[in-house]
Amino acid sequence: MSTSIATTKFRIIDSIIIGIGFIMILLLSKLQLFDPFYSAKANTTTLNQNTVYPSRGLFYDRNGKLLVINYPTYDIYAVLNNISPQMDTAKFCKLLNITPDKFLENLKKDWTSGKFSKSIPFVFAKNVDSRTFLQFQENMFQFPGFTAALRSIREYPIASGANFLGYTSEVTQRDIDRSDGEYKPGDYIGVAGVEKKYEESIKGEKGVHFVLKDNLGREVGPFENGKLDKNATAGADLALSIDIDLQKYGEKLLEHKVGSIVAIEPSTGEILCLVTSPTFDPNLLSINPDRGRAFAYLLRDSLKPLFDRSSAAKYPPGSIFKPVMALIALQEGILTENTAHACHGGYFYKSVKVGCHIHPAPYNVPTALQHSCNAYFIETFRDFIDKDGFNKPGGRMDLLVKYLQAFGLGKPLYSDVSGESPGFIPTSDFFTRRYKTDQWRSTYIMSLGIGQGEFQLTTLQMANLACIMANRGSYITPHLLRGTIDNSSKEIIPQSYERIKVPVDQKYFNPVIEGMELAVKSGTATLAFNDKLSICGKTGTSENPHGEDHSVFFAFAPKYNPKIAIAVYVENAGWGGAVAAPIASLMIEKYVTDSIARPSLEKYIIEKNLVNPRPKIAKQPVDTSLQIPLE
Repeated sequence: MSTSIATTKFRIIDSIIIGIGFIMILLLSKLQLFDPFYSAKANTTTLNQNTVYPSRGLFYDRNGKLLVINYPTYDIYAVLNNISPQMDTAKFCKLLNITPDKFLENLKKDWTSGKFSKSIPFVFAKNVDSRTFLQFQENMFQFPGFTAALRSIREYPIASGANFLGYTSEVTQRDIDRSDGEYKPGDYIGVAGVEKKYEESIKGEKGVHFVLKDNLGREVGPFENGKLDKNATAGADLALSIDIDLQKYGEKLLEHKVGSIVAIEPSTGEILCLVTSPTFDPNLLSINPDRGRAFAYLLRDSLKPLFDRSSAAKYPPGSIFKPVMALIALQEGILTENTAHACHGGYFYKSVKVGCHIHPAPYNVPTALQHSCNAYFIETFRDFIDKDGFNKPGGRMDLLVKYLQAFGLGKPLYSDVSGESPGFIPTSDFFTRRYKTDQWRSTYIMSLGIGQGEFQLTTLQMANLACIMANRGSYITPHLLRGTIDNSSKEIIPQSYERIKVPVDQKYFNPVIEGMELAVKSGTATLAFNDKLSICGKTGTSENPHGEDHSVFFAFAPKYNPKIAIAVYVENAGWGGAVAAPIASLMIEKYVTDSIARPSLEKYIIEKNLVNPRPKIAKQPVDTSLQIPLE
């Protein structure tokens, strides 16, 4: 009896469970098979993965002035398979201010190339301004298949420094292939200057937002309440060493001239200015509709404004090489401070004459530098090369090369200046190949002693030589980056740089610096003299067989505890003391005192127009009213 009762109870429970299960099946069937709400919801909701682009890091000068900013803009993306054939194309074009032909052109892609897919978003329109986009955004739900992404493009509130700042551009296929998936079509990348050099630091990190949209393109909401979303991380802001006011002043002084100015703080190696002329407004190469036209114009300009003459152009240094030659000769015992050499209007060897202007007898190193005596330094150079014998110049030439490399010549300085050239310093093997014999002599190459011949330096290297003089035998690698800026504290996280010593005893710098000081006070560079600044400098006149000689000057100031080292190179400007020296002096005065006490000299330089080619003229003072001395 009890067994049958228990069996009955189990049957009742089983029946209840089966009944409940049947009811649930009926309800689910009604929802999924007969009620269209949920099926329609699934069919009309799509999951979009939207890339969130970071802001590139900003650039500040050494005084906190903003050099580069980000300007908001929008890119419109399209997925071809999602575009409705019934969409109102006319309205779409009107909202974006494009023609129907442009609409079709932007949709036309090479689908067989593998670069594009009809089911993957591609860039339809770039750099849509905010006002246009707001009108489009209100109606975007009418255009399924189209989405938008906020981007930022570069703008330059101060129109200076275009060559060292660089610019950004859309990535190439090569950039994409080499990025291991980091860059996608339509991304921007730094392609020149600081923008390129510090791309890794300033580009930031992309984010991603997963968004649900209905069939009209309207956002339904974030996917899973944004649990999978990742915000973009902005790039690091950079504190540069540039003094933008000094940069602007240098660009003003070099207007209507071809050349460059580089100034460095000797104690730190921080580059204060990198002026190249002619230059251009950096906003011309920001991402804008007229960029292609501007770039083509700059490329066609015969004066090559895109070419950075401050770090990439290679020039014969001329007589600014003489202080370097003096230091090496003093170190090697070829000279003493009081060594004298005769000068009778030049250096004579057989039928060869290297002229020299009339000046007092060069009875010691300072006097020889003061008056830039060619005879003195050719004799010094030959004594150095011939020390092991007139028939054995090769070993001594290579010793000279070793010294010069220690001074940062003949190789890159490994600065962070984009496109830096190593210049050129010839070796003994070079001359053996040139003369097709190893029996060449010091007389073949004696012009090297005065910075002519095969020597080629960049203006950046010349300014670094001035730093070595200012520091009495050492330099810190020249650089543009002071450090990155901490986003929270806004303090600069400094970058560290190596100090490099040259193999010349510090005591030998004293007579050389004395000679450089005398050159400015009463020698070849009197237009650079400023009684409040104790400028020490050296002029150079670099011979140019194709026209007017080049004007060269390097200097530092003050003599003790120097604040600035500078090199100026002006092509086809004549004597070093006529143009390069006063430009350097004005730059030094502007930086050290933040004023100009000699407006007539400033006016003389600003009004000097050297752009138009001129025939080679006789070597004489450019303007006798200014009492410019011959070198």
